[in-house]
Amino acid sequence: MSGIVIFLHGPAASGKYTVGKVLSARLGVPLFHNHLTVDLALSLFEFGTPGFIKLREQVWLAAFEAAAAAGRSFIFTFTPEATVDAGLIARLERIIARQRGRIHFVELRCPDAVLQERLANDSRAAFGKLKDVDLYRSIRDAGGFEFPPLPAPLLVIDSETMSPDTAALAIQAALADANPR
Repeated sequence: MSGIVIFLHGPAASGKYTVGKVLSARLGVPLFHNHLTVDLALSLFEFGTPGFIKLREQVWLAAFEAAAAAGRSFIFTFTPEATVDAGLIARLERIIARQRGRIHFVELRCPDAVLQERLANDSRAAFGKLKDVDLYRSIRDAGGFEFPPLPAPLLVIDSETMSPDTAALAIQAALADANPR
């Protein structure tokens, strides 16, 4: 598999990182998860500040550019939210398309009540992920998770009912159908 980006997106605590880890192991491609960039930007700037937003986007663009130029496939996780420029997705798509690669969008969904339960999981602390349910609710209620619709997904995964292993298998099968040899 060369030049393919599996773009896992969904709300906080929907299982993107967990599914991405399993899928990465199955496919033998790297997982470039959201918090690698978020944590880097947070080391210099407060979340949502102009410096944070600019640095985070520059890292995403540079990473996609470098991987595309190398013909490198990878898995990317993304949480749609209001501090991300709405034009980012189109810019990322153009970067990959210039190198004749493809992005396959995979949406993870999960009921809000389940997301709120998952926020407290200890595993979320490893990358400084959002864990505070009250903060999550205030961000949600203020429109902080609003983002324009992403391109049509190759697959939609209900992470409440589908285990990470089953989700990874489903994604792998959908990729095989979408990229016949």
